Formats: sequence, structure tokens, C-alpha cells
Amino acid sequence: MNDRRAFIKALISSAIATTLLPNIANAEQTNLTNTALPMKPKRLKAGHTIGLITPSSNTWEDQEIHFAIDVLKSFGFKVKQGKYIFQRRGYLAGNDKDRAWDINNMFQDKDVDGIFCLRGGYGSPRILPYLDYDLIAANPKALIGYSDITALLNAIYAKTGLITFHGPIAKQNFSEYTLQGFKDVLFTPQANIDLGTPPLFEAKEGQAEKKNRLTLVTKGVAKGRLIGGNLSLMVKLVGTPFEPDYSDKILFLEDVEEAPYRVDGMLTHLKIAGRLNKLAGIVFGKCTDCTASGDSLSIEEVIKDRLGDLNIPVLKGVMIGHISDMSTIPVGAMATLDATNKRLVLNEAAVS
Repeated sequence: MNDRRAFIKALISSAIATTLLPNIANAEQTNLTNTALPMKPKRLKAGHTIGLITPSSNTWEDQEIHFAIDVLKSFGFKVKQGKYIFQRRGYLAGNDKDRAWDINNMFQDKDVDGIFCLRGGYGSPRILPYLDYDLIAANPKALIGYSDITALLNAIYAKTGLITFHGPIAKQNFSEYTLQGFKDVLFTPQANIDLGTPPLFEAKEGQAEKKNRLTLVTKGVAKGRLIGGNLSLMVKLVGTPFEPDYSDKILFLEDVEEAPYRVDGMLTHLKIAGRLNKLAGIVFGKCTDCTASGDSLSIEEVIKDRLGDLNIPVLKGVMIGHISDMSTIPVGAMATLDATNKRLVLNEAAVS
């Protein structure tokens, strides 16, 4: 009898302990991207309520948060601030569970139509175990950001099948190019639009485009769903329950302030981890301030060396990255990469 009571007590204790764990149990479920069509969030429009969150780092000044709110209001949006949006903890925007709570709450809130990240920075992988992926799947909404937000975008797509958006943060003025690309993807459900094409350069005699050149690494045409974002964040997801499946996908990459040898190391990691040989194609955007020094290989040489022998189409130089003129790229949407003709085309509307 005592043994039976001890056994029952142990079972109850185990059940209680399980309920106290973060959503890591949710994280260990099989990713959905292999078996399910992606979910499309509803399109954005003036009058919608946008949730503003800080999943990674914060700004130094509260005034910058108010500036971001004004940027969102300029679209005709109403803005709902995250409960913990003004928190700071070193290089983080508060503690992990609070930042995760704001994300879960914005997805759960029926009055919120879309979610904007204030900025990137550092720390979003820390909160992935605390996200409620079942709740997110039950309340599909557009989530928008880039840089460190890459981890959130790809984890949510991997765990739920929800299309997310690698695009501008709230804490920036939208250039004309950025605004047009953002509205093309998120305001009007449409397919067959070009993604990442450089702005039109009006060449005069004795001039040619220098800054925004598209470079063919490996010719060919590939079709697949888009995954990716910041290279260093994609590397951090390798081997975790939050990593998207690379099979038959088009991987887009960008980074900032990384020496070529570090880009070499990260691409090599993806390569020997068996990720790159699963892909249908690769698009490399901008590597901002990734300058070579001394006898270093250049970024161009690193990309050709690491990606040029994969026997898949590879295109470099699209307008993705830490740049003022940036494209909005829907993670999980179907696209065609025509590297030979230097085009990346969205095949389906990314919103409903």
C-alpha cells in the first residue's frame, strides 16, 4: 500500500512539474513546414491596430519608442504598446519571459491585427522556448522585423506554418523604395511581383550602377518556399527545435559588420551541417560593412567559394539587409529564383 501511495504521489508531482515548464514541450513537436501549406495572415490596412513589441533589444531613449509609434500612425494604424515595451536589461529589452509574454499576448489579443518589432539587436533566440506556438497558430497575424528578429520569423514559420515577414522595423523612416515594397507585400494580396530588385538607376553618359549590382554566382532557375534572414541567426537555429526545414527551399541571407572570415565560417557551418545541399536555391542580399582587411578574401570571393559549388542557382546583391532601401520578404511564401536573369519573383500572395 505504501508503495502504491508513493507511486501515485510521484505521478502527481511529475504532472505538476510538467505544467510549470515553459513551452519547450511545444517546441519539441514536429515542425509543420514539411507537411502543411503555410497559413497567410490577413492583409494590413489603415485603421488596423498594430501591436508594438521589443523581442530583442531596446532603444537607448524612450523618445525613440514614441518616434516608432508616430511612424506606425503615419500609415493610419492605431498602435497598442506591449506591456513591457519600455523595459531594459543591459543589451536586452527586459527579461526573457516578459518579452515572450508580449508576443503571446499580441497574438492572443483579438483587437490586434498585426505586430511590428521596434528593432532587432540581441536576444530573440532566448525567448523561443517561452512562445505559445499553438496560440500563435490559432491567431495568425503578420509579424514584421529583421536582423535579430530572424530567429522569431523562422521559428514561428517552422512551428506553425504561419508566413512571417522579414522587413522594416518600426524604429526607422521608410524610404520610398522600402515603403513600396512593404505595401506591395502586406497591403495588397498579389502574386508575380519582383522581390529585392535594385532601385532604378538613371545612368548618364560615363556612369553605371555601382552600389546596387546584382551578381550571378550560379545560373539556373529554382522554385521553393522562402526561408532565411540574418545569416548569424540562421546559424544559431541549427540543431534546435526551432530551425526551419531547408529541403527544397530558397534561402535568403544578409548580415552586417561581419568580417569575411566570419561569413566564411558561418556559411561553412551551414554547409557541413548538411543544410545547404538540401536547398533549391540561394539569394544573398547585402553584407553591410563586411569589409576585408589585409590579405583577407573579399565577401564576393567567400560567397563564390562557399556557395558556387552547390549546383543550385545562386544570386547575390538583392535589396535585403541592413540598408535604407530594403525589401519585405515573406518567410514561407512560394517564390521563383531565376538567377540567370537575376530575378526573385513572389509566386503567391503572402496575405489574405
